[in-house]
Amino acid sequence: MASASLLKMSPVLDKSEFVKGKTLRLPSLAGVRCHPSGPSSLTVRAASSYADELVKTAKTVASPGRGILAMDESNATCGKRLASIGLENTEANRQAYRTLLVSAPGLGQYISGAILFEETLYQSTTEGKKMVDVLNEQGIVPGIKVDKGLVPLPGSNNESWCQGLDGLASRSAAYYQQGARFAKWRTVVSIPNGPSALAVKEAAWGLARYAAITQDNGLVPIVEPEILLDGEHGIDRTFEVAQKVWAETFFYLAENNVMFEGILLKPSMVTPGAECKDRATPEQVADYTLKLLYSRIPPSVPGIMFLSGGQSEVEATQNLNAMNQKPTPWHVSFSYARALQNTCLKTWGGRPENVKAAQDALLIRAKANSEAQLGKYTGEGESEEAKKDMFVKDYTY
Repeated sequence: MASASLLKMSPVLDKSEFVKGKTLRLPSLAGVRCHPSGPSSLTVRAASSYADELVKTAKTVASPGRGILAMDESNATCGKRLASIGLENTEANRQAYRTLLVSAPGLGQYISGAILFEETLYQSTTEGKKMVDVLNEQGIVPGIKVDKGLVPLPGSNNESWCQGLDGLASRSAAYYQQGARFAKWRTVVSIPNGPSALAVKEAAWGLARYAAITQDNGLVPIVEPEILLDGEHGIDRTFEVAQKVWAETFFYLAENNVMFEGILLKPSMVTPGAECKDRATPEQVADYTLKLLYSRIPPSVPGIMFLSGGQSEVEATQNLNAMNQKPTPWHVSFSYARALQNTCLKTWGGRPENVKAAQDALLIRAKANSEAQLGKYTGEGESEEAKKDMFVKDYTY
């Protein structure tokens, strides 16, 4: 169990480090109870009754050669995906596509967990079988997106914060009853917008509260402060911001007595901004990203499940493979959405006769990333479609 006495890994962020020449109030922590100093007054939350199960679930998801299929797009975002292949955004079309994904034969060989949107968690396949049951039969742990999306953060530099803490305990309990065993909460940090100290602190605090609440209800929390790819900044600037974000995040995780052995992380890889002229090689991305992990992430965390962040399918796989060329104390793996689904979706095109070909495309990408998790990816036979950049500004995910 992480202790609230964990030392903070970096000083409190000074606004001047981010947005020059402006004064910005820090968020209030009025809801946090402060105890008198002294060892006898320190109180730490008792371990969750789900502690053993949380550790087991986290280790199952972080199992060798496997990673997470992120298929938790909101209905609005799923509609954008369907529109790209000429399909209307209806529940029937969303059901057909998600049935295609979860029922791909042999998917569990490469995928250990699947993040679902609430609609999918309670949905059946087109054949009438519960999606959750299909996943369990494949040996894939069902997960659930629990945040309620991004909204403007008042007092910030045009930044966002993630909502959804209200009612999270009761929702998490219901999701557990429905079969979910892990959760995801995504918030974002924008480098071009500062980032402001307020936005970083809000992201870290929200993630910590979410993690504590979901652990109390049996769900392993995926902690995801995404550093957005937008911008012309270089890789060193991304590294600088990521260090501050993760320092703040782990400070507040400890303050909220979150059990580190029962969480998973979903970081961004350390890359240059999408508009930066200087591109990084997979080896450079691996070096910077591993340096970040070693400087900020406790070895007790079972799994580091990277997001693809708009990289091409091949680029995301190459970078993951480069990281796994070196031994680490963590399971370094993937939690990809578009980087697993992009070619699959286009191959399907909404046509029933293309389902098998689309599933084959999904399995090709899943196998490639499985090999990358083991450090054995070669890149042989990759299609031109898989090499195409997928960066889009999509904050409704």
